[in-house]
Amino acid sequence: MPQNLNRYRHILDFALASLLRRRARNFSLFALYTLILFLLASLIFFVQAIKREASLTLVNAPELVVQRMIAGRHDLIPLEYAKKISEIRGVTSVVPRLWGYYYDPVFGANYTLLVPDSDQPQPGSIIIGAGVARNQRIKQGDLLTLQTASKTALLLTVQGIYPTDSEILSSDLMVMATDDFRTMFNFPLDKATDLAVTVANQREQATVAAKIAETFPDTRPILRGEMLRTYQNLFDWRGGMLVVMFGVALLAFVIFAWDKASGLSADERQEIGILKSIGWETSDVLLLKFWEGMVISLTAFLCGVLLAYCHVFFFSALLFQQALKGWSVLYPSFTLVPTVDLYQLTILFFLTVLPYTAATIIPSWLAATVPPDTAMRS
Repeated sequence: MPQNLNRYRHILDFALASLLRRRARNFSLFALYTLILFLLASLIFFVQAIKREASLTLVNAPELVVQRMIAGRHDLIPLEYAKKISEIRGVTSVVPRLWGYYYDPVFGANYTLLVPDSDQPQPGSIIIGAGVARNQRIKQGDLLTLQTASKTALLLTVQGIYPTDSEILSSDLMVMATDDFRTMFNFPLDKATDLAVTVANQREQATVAAKIAETFPDTRPILRGEMLRTYQNLFDWRGGMLVVMFGVALLAFVIFAWDKASGLSADERQEIGILKSIGWETSDVLLLKFWEGMVISLTAFLCGVLLAYCHVFFFSALLFQQALKGWSVLYPSFTLVPTVDLYQLTILFFLTVLPYTAATIIPSWLAATVPPDTAMRS
């Protein structure tokens, strides 16, 4: 056993020395290897973290939302629907919700206006998100001017600004009183934007949704699980677009790595011949090349994943966050909670590290089977 350990240590030392002798070639390969892994791992980390944030965000969403549809588009829903829905067996509460969107032509931004179910601001006051405050360059106590549907000015006092910790939810949010909201949009008194329905038994949510759709054919009940799946599919689709782009780069790298690894130089063939002539066995030569390939590929994998982790969770994925967050003037500023998908990282490992290592062993095995004198003369 000690002899085997000494043998393996000697082979590893020789492999490191061999890598240093060809440092220029190996460093260029290592740098490209690390860059590709950095991009792919960053994409994996970012998509998983965003999907986790979406899941946590929807935890407090209504169990069931009922919207009225006309010509395939979302329309205002009469309040009389709420009374009839509340009479359905299993429904514990139906809350009409008031919310909408406001486009600011001056700053080119879209804001979300919302009337909370409780703790509404005082009439004439408003609570805004940190993104709105930055965009409007206003602070607590200042006046905010909005244009109503009748083209008149609505002056509201900024009662408060939501903390930056909640910016992923409140960046573009404006919370106001019911009277101000109805004045803003000339909103009918007998209608709401949609209805938030609470069901006593969670397993009966789908049944209640079906009864609502049957009773009111012009409505679309939306379960919380359906909202979550929509967000998951959205980020999977956007992530898939970048995967295609990075896949081209990965293919170019594979071709480059295979060419560099499989094309043994005359110097390397002579080195194998010398090793064979001084008593090295074919298994020793293969082990040597295995360690050379493993040192480069494994080190590049670890460096790429570590850099990707820092890029996503410390610098908010600056390189491609716009492509995954979508187009918006008010980008929320928030720090992602570290989320690591070991399954996807394992797949990335097998798709990058093992092929390169194999590409170094196969040509070395072919060279090691050649008689030493022939290899040294090549």
